[in-house]
Amino acid sequence: MSAPNEQGATGSQHVRESDDHDDDTEHSETGRETGLSGEDSDDDEPHLYRMPGSYVVYGDDDEDEGDQDDDAEDEDFEVEEEDVDEDDPDVDDFDDEEDPIQQIMGLFRGLLTRGQLMALLRQRGLSNALFNNADDEEGFLSMWGSRRRRQPKDPNRYPKVPSEEGIKLMRSGTFGANDYDLHAKKRISRRMLERELGLGDREQRKRNSDIVTQSMIPGTRAEKIVHYDSPVYSGQFSDDGNFFFSCCQDFKVRMYDTSNPYEWKYYKTASYPWGEWTLTDASLSPDNRWLAYTSIQSMVSMAPTDPNDTGDPYTLDLDDTAVRHNHTWRTRGGFGIWSIRFSGDGRELVAGTSSDAIVVYDIESRRVLHHVTGHEDHVNAVCFADKLSPHIVYSGSDDCTIKVWDRRSMGTAREAGAFVGHVEGLTYIDSKGDGRYILSNGKDQSMKLWDLRMAKSSAKFREEAPLRRTIGGTFDYRREAYDDEDWDPHPQDNSLVTFRGHKVLRTLIRCHFSPPSSTNSRYVYSGSADGKVYIWNMDATLAGTIDVKKATMATRRRDRHTRHWFDEPGGWGTCVRDASWHPTAPVLVASAWNGYSMARGTCSLHAFNESTDDEGEPGMRRSVDSNLREDPEVFQDSGY
Repeated sequence: MSAPNEQGATGSQHVRESDDHDDDTEHSETGRETGLSGEDSDDDEPHLYRMPGSYVVYGDDDEDEGDQDDDAEDEDFEVEEEDVDEDDPDVDDFDDEEDPIQQIMGLFRGLLTRGQLMALLRQRGLSNALFNNADDEEGFLSMWGSRRRRQPKDPNRYPKVPSEEGIKLMRSGTFGANDYDLHAKKRISRRMLERELGLGDREQRKRNSDIVTQSMIPGTRAEKIVHYDSPVYSGQFSDDGNFFFSCCQDFKVRMYDTSNPYEWKYYKTASYPWGEWTLTDASLSPDNRWLAYTSIQSMVSMAPTDPNDTGDPYTLDLDDTAVRHNHTWRTRGGFGIWSIRFSGDGRELVAGTSSDAIVVYDIESRRVLHHVTGHEDHVNAVCFADKLSPHIVYSGSDDCTIKVWDRRSMGTAREAGAFVGHVEGLTYIDSKGDGRYILSNGKDQSMKLWDLRMAKSSAKFREEAPLRRTIGGTFDYRREAYDDEDWDPHPQDNSLVTFRGHKVLRTLIRCHFSPPSSTNSRYVYSGSADGKVYIWNMDATLAGTIDVKKATMATRRRDRHTRHWFDEPGGWGTCVRDASWHPTAPVLVASAWNGYSMARGTCSLHAFNESTDDEGEPGMRRSVDSNLREDPEVFQDSGY
């Protein structure tokens, strides 16, 4: 359904929920990332609105109109309440009552019917917040089937760290220079001095230079903070590093010249005219001339990146069966696009959609080549295996699987291979670009590395009937914390390495391989709902973290347009949805929902600095708006 634009996905406004989780609208972006539902709830169910850290309950819409005939249950409840003897010791001792239901009934007496209250209590996230006593929680929730007392699980079921397979990869040279067996860890400054002096033989000098390059991990300190009035959903550098774009919930894509990665120049802004809820993804053509970007519609906008080209974006319709009406270009029964990618030759687009399908579109002829319903749930991410070849495509879905497709045989609607191992839906996939290694992020709070050579054949995949989820699909990543006690390893997991520690919550958080030039492809990294960027070695050990929340805290002044609902001190919240490592410089940009109540967004630039203090040039920390303009009345430099 179409969500009002002013209802932010980050929790600064009221968000409508519904108990009708079986409808197709459950997985729309408004439902997937905010809980907004397109169906009315039952007459006797309350309307539950949620903000991070709080819940607000309203009665049924009919009750607001004062329709007494439809609310007999409410009247009965009020009469019963009036007949209660005020001298009853149970009433006098209400504050000491141990029954949680009676406590809550007392709080809402006269505001909700008992039926409405029971529906409210079925919300697992609220139940977890209300009942912090383990024994009471188990006893109460078991009545509603939300949780049962668990049998003790094997404490050694979690993936081993460091990973043996990851150690082999680090020693192989495929992921950077092998420094795993070095006994003496030298400071980068010393290695740079040795490099300049030409110490050692040729092999030693090359190894030393590679280690210097891959050791320059960006730190928490922000060199620049670009502020937006809406949450940022994605931001990426071009392959050559000369261009950066950011996608926001206000249906605008901002483009920047980053040929100097430390001093950006504003290019232009392109809009999506028929946006629904937010922009979901964007992809830059291989020649950097075109930017394709999407929303929860089947329409793709393509805007030229040339700042002198002020024309409107082109429109491509990936649903040639949709019915258009009233010249609004709204679709009837269409689908939304979660992911979009250019092929390596720039001639095709591949999209992952809310119709559980992968769509391949020919740009020149403007027609759909393939529309394959290849998954059992939404396709949240797609990518090409090799940037130089358009033949192999990967897709990641909420059905917990990654599938491999051969473009030349997609007409059969049968995958060429599959990967299983996640036990919750996937949020993102990324290819190393070598046609072999794949990286995925999952709602089971894990990131996984895969090798194409280990993919299951289509026949084997269907024979095994892979496990869908380990906890019955009760976990809602948008509003609940993930309980590691619920996690079990997938019995048919064919991944190489599993990375854990970050928070894949609230939204479809993205992960990436580090670039080959600036890091020797040494690392993998991911955004996180706790406001950080996590960087791992290939053996699953943590190489570093970038605390975006700490670096950006209070860099935008409070304003009267933002509602503050967070319980945390100051109300400042940060969720890093995407991150991009510059291909040739030790610079990383984190794109985040960021600000008071996460109602705003930022792209923060973090650079490598071996020392905690800049001994050379003065600090470059600056807070600017989306057009890179300073405004001291709105923005202030970070205190970090």
